Amino acid sequence: MRPTGKLHIGHLVGALENWVTLQSEYQNFHLIADYHALTTSLDTSDLYRNSIEMLIDWLAAGIDPKLSPVFRQSQIKEHTELHLIFSMLITTARLERNPTLKEQVRDLNIENVIYGHLGYPVLQSADILLYKGEAVPVGEDQVPHVEITREIARRFNLQYGNVFPEPEPKLTKYPRLPGLDGNIKMSKSAGNTILLSDSPDEIKQKLKKAVTDPQKIRKGDSGRPDVCLVFTYHQKFNTSEIHEIAADCRSGALGCVDCKLRAAGRIGDYLSPIREKRMELESHPQQVYDILLDGEKRGKIVAEETMAEVRKVMKLG
Repeated sequence: MRPTGKLHIGHLVGALENWVTLQSEYQNFHLIADYHALTTSLDTSDLYRNSIEMLIDWLAAGIDPKLSPVFRQSQIKEHTELHLIFSMLITTARLERNPTLKEQVRDLNIENVIYGHLGYPVLQSADILLYKGEAVPVGEDQVPHVEITREIARRFNLQYGNVFPEPEPKLTKYPRLPGLDGNIKMSKSAGNTILLSDSPDEIKQKLKKAVTDPQKIRKGDSGRPDVCLVFTYHQKFNTSEIHEIAADCRSGALGCVDCKLRAAGRIGDYLSPIREKRMELESHPQQVYDILLDGEKRGKIVAEETMAEVRKVMKLG
């Protein structure tokens, strides 16, 4: 993930919960993509603080650093070396067809695409293949990047020798959670998020402003749960009452205000253990710093081994 600070429930649902689960199935490596952050902002003044905030959310959500090293991309120089090699194996025309790039250019109103933004998935390929990733836990918007990674791995293996696997994307059941404003994607830049660190009252206040079915104006009106984003939140955070809420919405027995309050309560309960763990970590910052430094040492060992193999098959020394 790019370090933009505290995480929201879209991160939790789209990727983070999947990461936690996969710790029991795979050897995981968790990358703080601080170089990638430069594609949308050259201001690095908050980069370290944002990295720590994000790491705290990872740990609070259940990432176990003893099982899964956590590290900053910028602190393991092999990422940039492998990125340079991979940049020779793909055309600009292929990168320009990347649908995720097109979405970002549109959503961020980017007039002139920088080289780093165009090459974002090439650096991401290096991030994945440096650790010989076989499965990449991502949201659906990142699947095209994993496909580019597979193409680069094939091209390298054919050109120089079989070094890299062709990774597969690992999607969650709810790969994308809509924002409070009805936008298809929850995003801090759009101001439509619920943070993992939000208090129950903050969650309640945010849910009050959430958009709902435009045809359901008042209690008593028949609603359409399938077009209501608040019902989407119920589907994730309030599974025990799904059928009741859907039926009462359609009949008009459940008003939008009460529906939002019930969703806010369930989200608050769901996030409670994460919020408590986060507060504990915030009170012990040295513990968080030590976890990061240990992860960077362990990640670098693997990265150096991979690059030694790459240089050998390329006959670079």
